Amino acid sequence: MPVDSALVDLPAKPGVYLFRNTNGRVLYVGKATVLSQRIRSYFATNPDRAMIPELVSKADDIECIVTNSPQEALILERQLIKQHRPRYNSMLKDDKSYPYLALSKEEYPRIKYTRHPEKDSWIWGPFPNAGAAKQVVQLLRRHFGIRDKDCRGKDGCLASHIGLCRGPCVGATDYDQRVLSVRRILDGDASDLIEDLAKEMDAHSAAQEYELAASVRDTIKAVRSVTSQQVISSTVYRDCDAIGIGVRGELAAIVIIHADDGVIKGQETWPLIHRGDEGDSISTFIVEHYTTRRPPRLLLTPIPMTDTVIQWLSERRGSKVENRSPSRGDFVTLTNLAKQNAEMQVERLANKTSGSLEQKAADEGATLLSMESLNHIVCFDMAQLLGDSRVGASVCFRNGRPAKKEYRTYTVKGDAMDDLRMMREVVERWIKRVEDWPDLLLIDGGETHLAIIANLLDDHGVGNRMELASLAKREETIHRDGHDDMVLDRRGRVLVHARDEAHRFVNKFHRKSRAKSRLSDPLESVEGLGAKKLQSLLRHFGGRQGISHATVIDLKTVPGIGQSLAQRIYDSLH
Repeated sequence: MPVDSALVDLPAKPGVYLFRNTNGRVLYVGKATVLSQRIRSYFATNPDRAMIPELVSKADDIECIVTNSPQEALILERQLIKQHRPRYNSMLKDDKSYPYLALSKEEYPRIKYTRHPEKDSWIWGPFPNAGAAKQVVQLLRRHFGIRDKDCRGKDGCLASHIGLCRGPCVGATDYDQRVLSVRRILDGDASDLIEDLAKEMDAHSAAQEYELAASVRDTIKAVRSVTSQQVISSTVYRDCDAIGIGVRGELAAIVIIHADDGVIKGQETWPLIHRGDEGDSISTFIVEHYTTRRPPRLLLTPIPMTDTVIQWLSERRGSKVENRSPSRGDFVTLTNLAKQNAEMQVERLANKTSGSLEQKAADEGATLLSMESLNHIVCFDMAQLLGDSRVGASVCFRNGRPAKKEYRTYTVKGDAMDDLRMMREVVERWIKRVEDWPDLLLIDGGETHLAIIANLLDDHGVGNRMELASLAKREETIHRDGHDDMVLDRRGRVLVHARDEAHRFVNKFHRKSRAKSRLSDPLESVEGLGAKKLQSLLRHFGGRQGISHATVIDLKTVPGIGQSLAQRIYDSLH
């Protein structure tokens, strides 16, 4: 059941809070300077985020972890989000696939290109451009002779003989200085290295060695890609980063533009899973991005960041970090540039993934159910009102997308009043007309619904032509013969989508059916017979047919129906 605000008793201290469901799954992780005050805001009449009502309705418990300071809560929040990957948190898209560069803290450090850096090392990244990161590793080894992960540190090796390693085999008297130079370059100060490479490129070009010049040019491009060195000038830009965000549904792109020494020095683009609050998405990105980078002196954001985030950035930098959301001047030009690029990038991401997200959902659903494919789903749902306007509907999904031309509606013809027998009739009528058997026949209901329809399919000899499953609304539990019940996670979203679409479609048809019946319903014109008294009549007599057979004396037995009203009802029906 949804979490009750009266039962939530959190301390007035900084920390992290976790919304969990009955299965213990973490739905959301948040941080707070004062936990008790922050949690109260989730139960406000007008919540500040659209996802909050849904989150509160699906959560069954809220737990907290108290920290010594808001800055510690910020770091703990990031770690828990990476660990649990909650449904309602914004997070970097596919962040585990991005590589890092790392320098080990041995006597003679090694440089490593890795997706799983050791905690006890200097770390830079993650880098969205993996190819450029690899080139920079090769470049740093060639220019500074830093050991790589395969160096044994004894007996010499080919790398030491060709100048790629100046480690212990060579008698590295200046190795510490080389490591400091590499750390400075990876921290973003690569101007000296780029200047040397530019002279080398010019020399090759002057000697008409154009292939070598092109190779050095590509190396400069790789260094700039990793250390963000590029040019657009402005006199006020001094060690600042501008962040822009573009949003399209749950997909977002964040662009960060680096500027220093009076010039814009390039940009990075990061795809993001967005959960409806731009401030939360930007804050999540900032903590992730600057955990392994030195923050700038000035950070420009479209939305002001909290004091906790700014204090944490200042601690990371070792001096004060200023945060602005400018409305005029040269900094507005920079923030607008970041925003325009972000909107362009999210458009490209959306176009790139359009048509494949739905297929991915279908493929993930098939994997979850251990099926070869889930490219064709037919889902049934029923609707009625106390035996009145008994209807059913089926929807079709192909490759994860609704195929609306294949939607069908049914009006129940038999005398069945319960959902089970009504669904049996509708599915039986569908079986007799179906030409293209689906991968999965999905019905809205529980184990009883599943058993009834399974027997029907066997009676018609078509049980082996498709998989059959029922999806119960409570906890989104899927039932199948011969399989354990399963509570769906995000991988089963195509099944939930199909069930919800069937529910929407049958309710729309049901409303239309009821509207048509009201046009010719004599009870609608009876003076004094409102909706509540009509509901009482329907419950008492089991439907309109029972009302039509009732006498005036019978009608008077219904609560709220007096002699005169009973007579008017009887007269209108006869």
